[in-house]
Amino acid sequence: HVTVEDFAVIGGLCGLHQFVRIGRMSIMGGCSKATQDIPPYMMADGNPASIHGLNTVGLQRRGVPDDVRRTLKEAYRILYREKLPTTRAALDKMRTSLPPSAELEHLVAFVAASERGIAR
Repeated sequence: HVTVEDFAVIGGLCGLHQFVRIGRMSIMGGCSKATQDIPPYMMADGNPASIHGLNTVGLQRRGVPDDVRRTLKEAYRILYREKLPTTRAALDKMRTSLPPSAELEHLVAFVAASERGIAR
């Protein structure tokens, strides 16, 4: 009852709540507990899991180009560091202010489709 997308890394002894989704190329630290979705390309750790930044090493190892990594880093900043009133506002800003890429579209679609909410 858990969805784990391609190239996600889940550390040892992690607990995953039913129906949680773990996004593409994300990484969860060992002994973490995910009660909400972990967005693609992010690093999560803790109990409950919280997002600690972009998985830049994983993106590099998978051959994601520099410009796309910069775009995803800016998307992370918009989603997690700006004090926007709603997740929808953050998604709208990402769509309008960032250069398009398949990875950005996947991130936006993943977050928009979240039913349990995303880890903060």
